[in-house]
Amino acid sequence: MKTILWMFILPLFLTAGLTDESNTDKELISWETTTYDFGEIPAGTPVDARFLLQNNSDQPLVISNVKTSCGCTASDYTKEPIAPGMESSITATYNAKKAGPFTKTISVFTNFSEEATILKITGTVQE
Repeated sequence: MKTILWMFILPLFLTAGLTDESNTDKELISWETTTYDFGEIPAGTPVDARFLLQNNSDQPLVISNVKTSCGCTASDYTKEPIAPGMESSITATYNAKKAGPFTKTISVFTNFSEEATILKITGTVQE
């Protein structure tokens, strides 16, 4: 009985140290910032926020999709793989039509993680 029990437990101990959880997507991609505050902006004027990122891995980084939280925000990003050690950027353009404060999110999906990195833009649109 003890032999059978050890047959199941021993492989768990042997493989426990083999998984490397230290390489998270946050370490593989570094962001200059993930939030951008426009402050006060005039109504009717589209404004751009640029989010710089760097590929810190030894594999090409592919941005597979970028989703904005509403139709008032558009995004632009490279569709080409980003080589290890190289930088790129994502541009978010907010169309400031409605007066008042705003907070919008941009979800960035890559080949390094199933979870999106969330970028945020904020500000206040003046009449």
